[in-house]
Amino acid sequence: MTAFFALTTSLLWGLADFGGGLLTRRTPALTVVGVSQAIAATVLGAIVVATGGWSEAGPRLWFAFAAGLVGPVALLSFYKALALGPMGVVSPLATLSVAVPVGVGLLLGERPGLLQVAGIAVAVTGIVLAGGPQLRGAPLQRRTILLTLVAALGFGTVFALITEASTTVTGLFLALFVQRLTNVAVGGAALTVSVRRGGRAVPEGGFPWASMPALAFVGLADVAANGTYAVAAQHGPVTVAAVLASLYPVVTALAARGFLSERLRAIQAAGAGLALLGTLLLATS
Repeated sequence: MTAFFALTTSLLWGLADFGGGLLTRRTPALTVVGVSQAIAATVLGAIVVATGGWSEAGPRLWFAFAAGLVGPVALLSFYKALALGPMGVVSPLATLSVAVPVGVGLLLGERPGLLQVAGIAVAVTGIVLAGGPQLRGAPLQRRTILLTLVAALGFGTVFALITEASTTVTGLFLALFVQRLTNVAVGGAALTVSVRRGGRAVPEGGFPWASMPALAFVGLADVAANGTYAVAAQHGPVTVAAVLASLYPVVTALAARGFLSERLRAIQAAGAGLALLGTLLLATS
């Protein structure tokens, strides 16, 4: 169960990141984050009402609130990095987010077996290579790297926080709802400040209403990925769940190949193979 839900997380995050990166090239990143998260919050609110999730309210929701504060910063940094630089810079560095939940798992007493350690090492190496790392270049690339490192730290922190935010399915819906409401509040405040400083909330041609389905997909895929990761981490070792959930750069690279006809370099193909091997080691251990 841990492997299934963690791999589902990778698929959802990979597609959401690909879509978010494309949208940010045409629409301000703050607007992409704010609108997509608002759509997700609306859907989650309806689910919470339908499932009676309010009964699960308790002190654990503070973890969801904290995740909601960190999430917009991570998403904004990541989308800006995707818009500024090639995915070969952003995707592999973003996998450093796995260090946070893995570290938390180790601190809580998890001790992976030898086969799991080997799987983690092989998978993380493959994930980094699958992005086709490009660490040389102009100042633009250095800024992209910095933004991606900020995003990675934020994503890893959200990983750890959302796992602690609930212990039941209905409680998870409520926790994700609280997280998204906080996301919207923080993102909305940042957008307001940006506009007052002369930034744009929409492209020159006006709000891209035709992009609403894509914005909805990005928001819903992102929140669904948070949910599947929480389930994966609650039903198995966090160290394993975090690594398998971090395979999303492979999905992003394959989506770029399929939709943008970006050619996979030899190092990316080798990385994808290693990531698959590491996944098999973890899934069978």
